[in-house]
Amino acid sequence: MITRNGLLLVFWFLLDKGFLAPLHSPPLSRMGRGHHLRGMAGLGQRRHGMAGVQRVKRGWVWNQFFVLEEYMGSEPQYVGKLHTDLDRGDSEVKYTLSGEGAGTIFTIDPTTGDIHALMGLDREEKSYYTLRAQAVDMHTGRALEPESEFIIKVQDINDNEPKFLGSPYTASVPEMSPGGTFVMQVTATDADDPTYGNSARIVYSILHGQPYFSVDSKTGVIRTALPNMDRETKELYQVLIQAKDMGGQLGGLAGTTTINITLSDVNDNPPRFSKSIFHLRVPESSSVGSAVGKIRAHDLDSGKNAEVEYSIVPGDEGNMFDIITNGPSQEGIIVLRKRLDYETKKTYIFKVETSNAHLDPRFLHLGPFKDTATVKVNVLDVDEPPVFTKASYAIDVYEDTPVGTIIGSVTAQDLDASSSAVRYSIEWKRPVDSCFDIDSVEGTISTNEMLDRESNRQHNFTVVATKVDNPLLSNIVTVTVNVLDVNEFPPELDIPFDTFVCENAKVIQTISATDKDIPVVGERFFFKSPREIRNRNFTVRDFGNNTAGIVTKRVGFQRRVQEYYVMPVIVEDSGYPAQSSTGTVTIRVCACENDGLPLTCAAEAVFLPVGLSTGAAMAILLCMVILLVIVLLYVGLRRQKNKETLMSSKEDIRDNVIHYDDEGGGEEDTRAFDMGTLRHTKAVKENMLRRGTGSGSEVNVQTEVDESNPTTEGSVDLIRDYIHQRLQESQLGFSAPPFDSLATYAYEGAGSVAESLSSIESWTADGIDDFKYLSEWGFPFETLAGILHQDQAVPPTQEVEES
Repeated sequence: MITRNGLLLVFWFLLDKGFLAPLHSPPLSRMGRGHHLRGMAGLGQRRHGMAGVQRVKRGWVWNQFFVLEEYMGSEPQYVGKLHTDLDRGDSEVKYTLSGEGAGTIFTIDPTTGDIHALMGLDREEKSYYTLRAQAVDMHTGRALEPESEFIIKVQDINDNEPKFLGSPYTASVPEMSPGGTFVMQVTATDADDPTYGNSARIVYSILHGQPYFSVDSKTGVIRTALPNMDRETKELYQVLIQAKDMGGQLGGLAGTTTINITLSDVNDNPPRFSKSIFHLRVPESSSVGSAVGKIRAHDLDSGKNAEVEYSIVPGDEGNMFDIITNGPSQEGIIVLRKRLDYETKKTYIFKVETSNAHLDPRFLHLGPFKDTATVKVNVLDVDEPPVFTKASYAIDVYEDTPVGTIIGSVTAQDLDASSSAVRYSIEWKRPVDSCFDIDSVEGTISTNEMLDRESNRQHNFTVVATKVDNPLLSNIVTVTVNVLDVNEFPPELDIPFDTFVCENAKVIQTISATDKDIPVVGERFFFKSPREIRNRNFTVRDFGNNTAGIVTKRVGFQRRVQEYYVMPVIVEDSGYPAQSSTGTVTIRVCACENDGLPLTCAAEAVFLPVGLSTGAAMAILLCMVILLVIVLLYVGLRRQKNKETLMSSKEDIRDNVIHYDDEGGGEEDTRAFDMGTLRHTKAVKENMLRRGTGSGSEVNVQTEVDESNPTTEGSVDLIRDYIHQRLQESQLGFSAPPFDSLATYAYEGAGSVAESLSSIESWTADGIDDFKYLSEWGFPFETLAGILHQDQAVPPTQEVEES
């Protein structure tokens, strides 16, 4: 204050000596109640109307005025005094005031120049006022001095206390923090002038919250005062902070604020079970996956730090249960893993462990963050249905077992403590269930009907076991009855076999068999030839794999001699007792090529076994017929050239038909049916020999007549044998005509290049024609040439004897 006043005095001295002459007077310090403003030399001349051209200096200056704020006096507050050197005190000078608050807040005495404040002022509302003052002539109003500005400053007093703009405050700091940990910073503001005095100098202090927190007196920074504060002990703290102006001196104004400080949680506490053993109860009928009970471990932490996990300690009897964690409640729910049985085990004891899901490495030194407890589960007895000793029953029984035979039994028990009796019954679902009956007390199963494996090989039905004490409780089991086979059917050949054998060749035909029975151990068949029949042509070879072959015993089969053979085959199974049957295989003799392909034989016997279709077989047969017709035409043409015609060449006879209108069987036709012929044995024998030589049939039957022992004429036996002989001849083939037949003879093709095609000319057995030339036509005609040449070489009587 002294330094400031000294500077103002120096400044005033310089102005007074004329060293400084500013256009506007600088503010000077306040010096007493009045301010003397001295005029400069020469200004008085202007007052008396003297004119001059020299520069006129200001004849008065003024200072900066101060007014005390919040003035509460009864009289207007004196601010200061204006005075000029031109004022001689004779009331010739008038002072005027203009600017901010002139006339309302501030007033001036026009004669004396005294300035007063009419009301109390608030620096915090307006800290200074700018006004203009001028000295004029009282009479003329002429300005004696230029108008100049001056400032009236409102001098501050300590009338405002410090204020916290953000009050109340909230803050958080982690628990277990070391001392001096930063919490937050608070700031208070003071409306007083910070440049004047100590009115706005604030000092912070803590009124409430010690010894936990502290505050910096100058900055307002709040820190923890105690280390390792535990949230689980106290979580919320209220701290009262005071801000006081005047540097905290006596008489200063103060403001306060409240800070709510919360200790945030850290994972510094392990989970703990509230008790060491938990008792749970569960009915034995509980389903797998159902909840048995709940246990809970408490963690003093909060949020994620309080999340726990549960697990069953391996070993003991915990394999019957599982435990899962319920997130919202943090409870451990024990669920059933397997079915319970009160009669087997009544109590289960195991250990459960709980641990934190999120660990904080800073606190691992405090110990393991887990805990264990024992769980004891008591199984409650529930009345249950009877239980069968097996999940299902299988019974084997032979077919054709007598009715009423016991074939097996089922057993069910009541495992409850009451041990009730059990009654058995068959659940009727299908008509086939009536084949069996069950004893309601013993549970033995017997047959009601004869069983046939070929009709039904297996029977399935359901047996019901019911408790006598509580009929509502029952259980069922499936019974399977397998009908075993009895060897009652002989094996048979798969299909009627019909095969062929080539002339001058050897062949093997494979055969197999089937059996309606089911052999006990595998399926085994044996093939053989009948012992009582000695077959010199074929035999049966058993291959040992349920198949056999028809094997020829010789070569050189001739279709002309015998067209087919019948081969009996015996098939025997391996059952007990063994069953057998005899099948027949028909073997036809065919003419074959060198590679074994058949040329001529019945369509079915020749072509079907080699895998040809019916259409292909018919086409081949048609080609063979066409070739045979061509051969016959060729032979007939050659013979026609050497034949003399019976008629004149001039005659054009196209047909010569001999017509017989005899009915036969009457008296005129006695030659055709001469019964006397039958009475002569010699004629019968000759007739039989004649017919046997010309028939060429497959099987020739002769009736030998013993001439040494003549038969009585008209013997009935001889006539019967003769008629029987004729019946057999009519069914043996197509080569022999019937006994009473009409033959038409005519010459055909006279003059044709192919000559006559008559069967009479073609088949004239004169013994001079040689058919070897047919072999020149190719391989298919070689067989035909051989047959015709053989017919010429062998006499008819010799063929009859061989056949």
